[in-house]
Parts: sequence; structure tokens; C-alpha cells
Amino acid sequence: MRRVSRIAVASVATAALAVTVSACGSSSSSSSAGGGDKNLGLALAYDVGGKGDQSFNDAATAGMDKADQEFGYKSTAVEPQDGESDADKVQRLETLAKQGYNPVIGVGFAYAPAVKAAAAKFPKTTFGIVDDNQISASNVTDLVFHEEQASYLAGVAAAKTTKTNTVGFIGGVDVPLIHKFEAGFKQGVADTKKGVTVKSQYLTQTAEEGGFSSPDKGENAANGQIDAGADVVYAAAGLSGQGVIKAASEHKIWAIGVDSDQYKQGALAKYKDSILTSAMKDVSGAVFNLAKSVKDGKPETGEVRASLATGGVSLSDSNPVFKKNADLQKAIKKAEEAIKNGSITVKDS
Repeated sequence: MRRVSRIAVASVATAALAVTVSACGSSSSSSSAGGGDKNLGLALAYDVGGKGDQSFNDAATAGMDKADQEFGYKSTAVEPQDGESDADKVQRLETLAKQGYNPVIGVGFAYAPAVKAAAAKFPKTTFGIVDDNQISASNVTDLVFHEEQASYLAGVAAAKTTKTNTVGFIGGVDVPLIHKFEAGFKQGVADTKKGVTVKSQYLTQTAEEGGFSSPDKGENAANGQIDAGADVVYAAAGLSGQGVIKAASEHKIWAIGVDSDQYKQGALAKYKDSILTSAMKDVSGAVFNLAKSVKDGKPETGEVRASLATGGVSLSDSNPVFKKNADLQKAIKKAEEAIKNGSITVKDS
């Protein structure tokens, strides 16, 4: 995915990757079976947007940092490159495994082919992938989430808050993962208040076009929805969501954040009063738990799916306006319980 390049702080070419990684920890001798005897810690291969997206990648970073603090690890994280191929991703993951990092986690569904290939070559290393569950291997953990459930609650919040009876959804890229966010949000709105219109828009058709990494695209899309009457806009767009939040703040309407509690994000502090809530998924916890399982000698494998019931997805309540709205809180609690007990089944497409 194209983005404002952060390559200056990472590798500028595939050939530079090994230098970037080895600078984060000493090398370990190894074979294709896996890394050396010493586990340096976990390794993250970031998705588009990279560190500093105030969302998905930063949540993964928080899990890595927690593992470092608790286990004395010296973990590493590697930025993506513009226009990279699956072969580049494979090389990145194999280099990390050779260095002695375990687990090695691809942050985002785009890593699926690379994780599958690298895991086959390094069977003694545990690999994780966030947001994909199509890999069946004894040393791969699929870290996935019921995003549609948290998005349903975001829809409840939007429906209870709108005064214009028009709300917006902005997805970063038109892919099945983001369809889950849209489907849950629309259902939550419809179940809560009849007659509310949901305007939906995807920023790009492919990741390479920058849908997850272009705040300007998010801002332009939000401005269009606001001009059309939306007074609450929910974005599932990674770094692009920052532009949506900026637009909401400038127009004095509500934004709903995603993945992390964006009300608490330092980079968004000047806009936080316009962030009603955030539909969160605990990528941080998923990353930490996988690292802990490896540390404990019992690596997680297979699909690990988080939900409202497990606490792996949720709706934030950091904004006092949101937290103190008794009617809104009652509606959200009722919906949450109904999802947990099965009386509401949230659509994922």
C-alpha cells in the first residue's frame, strides 16, 4: 500500500533488511529448523501504516512492549516497504526467524502467503498472523477477532447520538475484513433506530492504493459525508482514519475510532473531544498472549478468535460525554449482553 514513507526509519530496500533486524539484537546461529538457543523475543512485521498509525500497528507494538517488560526480551519490529512483493515479506520473516526471534508475527492479512511459506521452512519457530485464519500449520497461530460485534456497538452509539438521522462509515480498503466492520455497524444502527441512513464509502479498492495509509483520503471522504448530512462518522481505515477524525473535529460532529482507544492517543489529542468512542480489538493482548505462550513452552496454535464474550473486542468509554450518557450506556449494555447470550447474531458481511 502506498503511503507517506516511513522507510527512512526502517530498511530502504529488501537487501537492507538483515542489517535493520540484526541491529535490534545479536545474531544467533541457526539452521532452517529455527533460530538459535536463545530467544531474543518476539518480532513484529508491520502492516501498511507502520508504527505511529495510532491504531492497528500501535496496538501490536503495545503487546510487544509489554512482553519486553515482563520477560526481559529485546524484541524488534520492522516497517513495511512501498510496493513490496510477497517474496520481500517472506525474506523479512525468514530473516527474523534466523536471528532467533520467536514468535514472529505478521501484522495484517497481507502477510498470509509469507507466513505460510516461512513457517514451513522454520518449523521450530512459532509464527503468528493477525486478521487471517486461512493458514493450517502446527507452528502458526491465526489471531482473529469478531470485529463485527464491536462495530455493532459502535452502530448503537451512532444511532443513539445522531441528530440528523444520517451517519457515515468509511472503510480503508474494499476487502472482506473491512466488510465485517461495515456490516456490524449498519446492523447496530438499524436495530437501534429506524430511519437512520448509513452512508458507506471505501477509500480504495486495493491496499496498494493507500486506503489504510492516507489521512488525506480519509479527510476528503469524511468531508463529503458530513456535507451530505452525516453527524457521526465511523472509520475502519487504519492511518487514514486520522483524517476522518480531523474532519469531524473541524466540523464539530462525532467521530468513532477503531482498533485502539483513539481518545487516548497522543497524536490525536487535539481532536479527542470529537471522538465519541472507539470500536476496539485487543491486538495488544493477542500479541502478548502469543509471546507468553512461547515463553511458557506451550505455544498457541490454530485459530484464536477474540469476541465480546472473551473481552477481545469492546467499545471504549474514555470520553466523559459518552460515559455519562445514561441512555446511551443502557442501550450499549443491553446490546452487548444480547450478543453475548446469542439473542443477537451480528452479520459479518
